[in-house]
Amino acid sequence: MIDYVRLGNTGMEVSEICLGTWMFGTESKSEGSEIVDREGALSILDEGWERGVNFFDTANVYGSGRSEEYIGEWLVGKDRESVVLASKVFFALSGRQRVGLSRKIVMAEIEGTLARLGTRYLDIYYIHGWHDPSPLEETLAAMNDLVRLGKVHYIGLSNFSAWQLVLAGEICRSRGWAPISVIQPRYNAADNVPYTVDPKEMPLPGLFDACRYLDIAVCPYSPLAEGFLTGKYRRDANGKTIKPKGSRGARVREYGQFPERWWRVLAEVEAVAEEVGATPAQVAIQWAGEIHGLTSVPIIGATSVDQLAETLQSVDVALSEDQRRRIATAGELAELSPHAYTYT
Repeated sequence: MIDYVRLGNTGMEVSEICLGTWMFGTESKSEGSEIVDREGALSILDEGWERGVNFFDTANVYGSGRSEEYIGEWLVGKDRESVVLASKVFFALSGRQRVGLSRKIVMAEIEGTLARLGTRYLDIYYIHGWHDPSPLEETLAAMNDLVRLGKVHYIGLSNFSAWQLVLAGEICRSRGWAPISVIQPRYNAADNVPYTVDPKEMPLPGLFDACRYLDIAVCPYSPLAEGFLTGKYRRDANGKTIKPKGSRGARVREYGQFPERWWRVLAEVEAVAEEVGATPAQVAIQWAGEIHGLTSVPIIGATSVDQLAETLQSVDVALSEDQRRRIATAGELAELSPHAYTYT
């Protein structure tokens, strides 16, 4: 049964699982259709809501705005105060400049997001990534104004490194602005260290220490390593990855060259799943839901009601400290590289 937790340094309670919607309205290049269309999106949202999920994550760029539109349609008739909505700004759907975090872009994109969602405010507004050309103080000043105007309740960051997070936090603190309340990194057992994928993939081994320093919550995305930790991918006798129909690997040709350490982690996740009577996906999500000293609310996506129903059962899975350790250490590397991190 889904429980509710206080989100970091805020007084707001959210479900212990957040429903991510990046596939809503997103076009599949291989299939020429939306990965999750309007009807599917509304069904998945209904399923999550009925099972106790009150926390929903989207972005202006997801489905070129269609994700927000589908959520807005679903929201009609709901008690808005019982729903926690998060969206993001970095990519711009209007104007000449398609990427940026200037005051002009932030102020324009919030209006588009609110209109598509059919709401007067966002509970969380994320800065979707670090943008070198945009002065951070200018961006944070705009975000603070949105809080003061009542259009945003809490400010979040996504794909920021530890030093970038601390810098943002200290700017807000020194100016008396609304604080950073949550961060959204990629984090899963396959890598066992938070990552950012914008502008390029890189590990962030000090990020959670920065989160503890600032007392902010973590909403990790991709807790299943983009589906790898479900166990859906296998290798043939020649070591080539077998990509099941409908999977991300089948839709994206470049996806599927998994590091050897990922396969070792998957084997341990599957072993633990057998021990606790759960699926690998449920174990992987539960693993990502506990970060020492921090509130962690994993973001899970779904392309069907049945898939969501299965993954939401992760809240009923209990892992021992030994099982968590085995999963965490399964992917250790013998040698470090610029994109490797060894658990200690």
